[in-house]
Amino acid sequence: MAWSIAEVARMSGVTSRTLRHYDEIGLLPPAWIGSNAHRYYEEADLLRLQQILLMRELDVGLREIKAVLDSQVDRVAVLRGHHQRLLAERDRLGTLAHTVGRTIAELEEAEENDDMATINRPENLFEGFEPSEEESAKVRERWPSAWEQSRQAVETMTAEDTERWQREVTAQMIRVAEFMVAGIPVDAPVVQAEMEQHYRGVCRFWTPNKAAYEGLAQTYVDEPRMRANFDKVAEGLAIYQRDAMVVYADARLS
Repeated sequence: MAWSIAEVARMSGVTSRTLRHYDEIGLLPPAWIGSNAHRYYEEADLLRLQQILLMRELDVGLREIKAVLDSQVDRVAVLRGHHQRLLAERDRLGTLAHTVGRTIAELEEAEENDDMATINRPENLFEGFEPSEEESAKVRERWPSAWEQSRQAVETMTAEDTERWQREVTAQMIRVAEFMVAGIPVDAPVVQAEMEQHYRGVCRFWTPNKAAYEGLAQTYVDEPRMRANFDKVAEGLAIYQRDAMVVYADARLS
């Protein structure tokens, strides 16, 4: 059975113009061309188009796609690899979507009840936000003045203050993760606006200069427990957060 270029375009969502371009570069030639000069595709061509679209979703360039498809590589093995990557991405986005949904539901419930109901804080999200004795000692040794300011600020916080702060931290981590998943660069204005809020949040406890803020950013990556907190929200979030903070420090704290 064969399908015309118009039918393939309708089924796949790929425009006829794109299909003609794929033919011109040798990526997806039609099975045959009719007397009316229309291109026709057979089942093998549709399977090849599926592989092209899968690799395009993974940001593989057309030249690289052609090299893979024209090689003697086992196409089932290639597809299996793509499948695993897509499943991993699905799981990652699913986890993030669940976190966002839970937070929305709890914030809405708090608004409906007109109270300060606390957001559920699963262990895998907030574990490690209180530094271990070893981590606390490192901070105290490196920034003794900042450590003392932070300690005094924390001691004045009520349980309600702490819960409010934790809600703010949760919401901001989710927002930054959404930017990362969307592929927004760390120097984009929306991301830097979040870093401004982050910096102001840090200043509630101590006021870091450029070097100290960059040092804090690196701590999010270097300290295993801190990095785990970010990356359990979205893989790679710790590095993305660090890079965004460094951009902010260079621009605003120099």
